[in-house]
Amino acid sequence: MDAFSSYFLSTVPPSTKLPSPALITTSYVPRRYISSVRIEEKPPTTTTTKTTPPQPPKTQPSYVSPPAVAKRRVEPKLSTTIFTILDDIINNFIDPPLRPSVDPRHVLSHNFAPVDELPPTPCAVVQGSLPSCLDGAYIRNGPNPQFLPRGPYHLFDGDGMLHSIRISNGNATLCSRYVKTYKYSIEKQTGSPVIPNVFSGFNGLAAAATRGALSAVRILSGEFNPANGIGLANTSLAFFGNRLYALGESDLPYSIRLTSTGDVETLGRHDFDGKLFMSMTAHPKVDAETGEAFAFRYGPVPPYLTYFYFDANGNKQPDVPVFSMTRPSFLHDFAITKKYAIFADIQIGMNPMDMIFGGGSPVGADPAKVPRIGVIPRYTKNESEMRWFDVPGFNLIHAVNAWDEDDGNSIVMLAPNILSVEHTLERMELVHALVEKVRIDLRTGIVTRHPVSARNLDFAVLNPAYVAKKNKYLYAAVGDPMPKIAGVVKLDVSNGERQECIVASRMYGPGCFGGEPFFVAREPENPEADEDDGYVVSYAHNENTGESRFLVMDAKSPNLDIVAAVKLPRRVPYGFHGLFVRDNDLNKL
Repeated sequence: MDAFSSYFLSTVPPSTKLPSPALITTSYVPRRYISSVRIEEKPPTTTTTKTTPPQPPKTQPSYVSPPAVAKRRVEPKLSTTIFTILDDIINNFIDPPLRPSVDPRHVLSHNFAPVDELPPTPCAVVQGSLPSCLDGAYIRNGPNPQFLPRGPYHLFDGDGMLHSIRISNGNATLCSRYVKTYKYSIEKQTGSPVIPNVFSGFNGLAAAATRGALSAVRILSGEFNPANGIGLANTSLAFFGNRLYALGESDLPYSIRLTSTGDVETLGRHDFDGKLFMSMTAHPKVDAETGEAFAFRYGPVPPYLTYFYFDANGNKQPDVPVFSMTRPSFLHDFAITKKYAIFADIQIGMNPMDMIFGGGSPVGADPAKVPRIGVIPRYTKNESEMRWFDVPGFNLIHAVNAWDEDDGNSIVMLAPNILSVEHTLERMELVHALVEKVRIDLRTGIVTRHPVSARNLDFAVLNPAYVAKKNKYLYAAVGDPMPKIAGVVKLDVSNGERQECIVASRMYGPGCFGGEPFFVAREPENPEADEDDGYVVSYAHNENTGESRFLVMDAKSPNLDIVAAVKLPRRVPYGFHGLFVRDNDLNKL
């Protein structure tokens, strides 16, 4: 058994200390001397004539630039050359990437380094066999900059790339494709970055003024049109109304389809017959029983929050602007029950004064602000019944689930609470998240909460059939530290208060890290099936060998036993959120 398998097949006790990422070495190339867009693996030095089963090429742990490939050079326009020179002046003299959180040499190190697109490529199942209920595709979204950043770059700023593993009759095919957003297409045509990075491009008054002025000139010259969208579609995916979407909260959804060969195609930016404006959350909630999808958008100008939903056919319903949110807040996620939608007005928001006078990001933490939870009827026509509840110290980035209790007079919500919220954007390795159970008594207005685990957990998921109704189990990623994920745990949230709710654990081993888990039910059409009767899937990467795998874990087993492992033909970078889509749904696209 190879070293990679031995890591993933060992269950490390929760108390085991994994090595710091600083101890894992990677080849660094000074930013000014990188000539290639990619920081990639070395190509294999040996070949084989064995074709059954297909053998993916071996990879090396250090990522270096691949050999140059001759391509037809397209001469840029004079205006583009001038804009690029001005952009370089800003990046090198006015706003160089001095902080680690925006230095591409740091942010894009190890397996965060971008990769090229990969056409559908067969994979080898090296352990066990793929269950028949996995016939379909697991697709994970994440940032993958098309061009190596020449200036400040934040982890959230990369172009969206979808890594899809298509499974059919026990065979697997990997494909990696960019979401062909307007931003991606314009910059590919231009041959260089055009639209400034939102999270790293406006740190300080000088940076904001110069990049803002340059963007205005680019717009006036016709180089790009912001009305066509400036988003990255790099955060997540959603399936509703018989459509599959790649999502990023700064733009409209992009419609996606998978071909019969496993290729990923972008169909285009989708505005739902002109009814969806500007943007939409990357975390819509789909009620499996009704087929409806619930969503919202937020922004820096009133109304700071707008709520809406889609019927089972994917038709968008009218907006409900929420003017009782009186200042802009970072509303990344929310929750629904059968009766309500729940929003969190947290301590992270738009912070222009810190940007102007402190040289910080336009999005930052306000420690003086008291977080609130807002509750609004699920099918409301206006905000008249919106109620807000102060919840000091509760900062929700991701919501897991919520449900109604006491005949609709109480709401229970499960969500990780970010304890060190000031580090959320700048020092993610210092962030600690506690999954909490929050109870809101709508009669008395009293909010009570308690943690269900002391571990640093985020990216938690559940059986999708239990969205908006009471569930027992969660599957959460273990940060050690974030944004790297050292393992996955299963929690039984029905346990009493002041009890550790972790009931199963799978740690990946030293130097091995995974991604957000996703639960796939073994019998999705069986209403009598146990809630945890299924599999937990995720991509995982071994930084010691440079090899990536797709793992399938038994959700019922106490150690989340690996029942199948697929060796991928090349590494899959760390990313954000994923989705499993069954064959019968893929056929509807």
